[in-house]
Amino acid sequence: MSTEPIAPLLHRRLEEPQPDTTPDVVDGIALARLYGEPLFKLPDDLYIPPDALEVFLEAFEGPLDLLLYLIRKQNFNVLDIPMAPLTQQYLAYIEQIRNSNLELAAEYLLMAAMLIEIKSRMLLPVKKAETGEEVEDPRAELVRRLIEYERMKLAAAQIDELPRLGRDFARAWVAIEQTLEKRLPEVHVVDLQQAWADVLKRARLYAHHHVAREELSVREHMSLVLKRLQGARFVEFGDLFDPALLARGAPIVIVHFLALLELARENLIEITQAAPYAPIYVRLAYTPS
Repeated sequence: MSTEPIAPLLHRRLEEPQPDTTPDVVDGIALARLYGEPLFKLPDDLYIPPDALEVFLEAFEGPLDLLLYLIRKQNFNVLDIPMAPLTQQYLAYIEQIRNSNLELAAEYLLMAAMLIEIKSRMLLPVKKAETGEEVEDPRAELVRRLIEYERMKLAAAQIDELPRLGRDFARAWVAIEQTLEKRLPEVHVVDLQQAWADVLKRARLYAHHHVAREELSVREHMSLVLKRLQGARFVEFGDLFDPALLARGAPIVIVHFLALLELARENLIEITQAAPYAPIYVRLAYTPS
């Protein structure tokens, strides 16, 4: 019995090369790999569902799509189609698809009959028409349909490459709750001065040289302004100084202007302007009921 320690013995055995237990290759190609190990023989108890052996053929959108695929795959000239190899390949595909889906194959049978008819007509000797014109090529109608289908297919592919809502990008929706408060622009003193200067300029046009003493009442003109604004939504500042008022001279115009300022100070009227240098409007102040 060996008295050598167990740990060094195990370490030495691990360092020694292990014999290869992999079976010899049967046919040179492994059938599969199971957990990284090659599998050269199928187990006897292996169950394979029937659906797993079903052959999935390439999907085509119709007989013309299949014909176009066969022509492009074989580099055939679409204007000079060799009917014999094309018909043979087409019928081979039909035979495969009939074994799996009879309903789908029915859509291709009409095209198969058309190909056979074209092939048969090309085998017959060509007879000239009685009018002397050349006989039309039996493949002409098929070529026309193929060219038209290819154009539509390319156009559809170009349209499909365009960005599409829901597929390539999404529309962002942002809901913002906000309370809008209508705010009228403030009337600056400079604008009011300019408007007053314009009124004085118009008043000089109607001025007459006369000397008279007249007692003027600001309250009376305040009443005139309120009466003028009664029933009107907005009145332009210049319209409050009508020609009849301007004709009475600058003192009347000044008193009338002071009446406007007094009404504004007592919050009986509102003076508004929509934008800089825009007309100035006057209206009655809003009084809540």
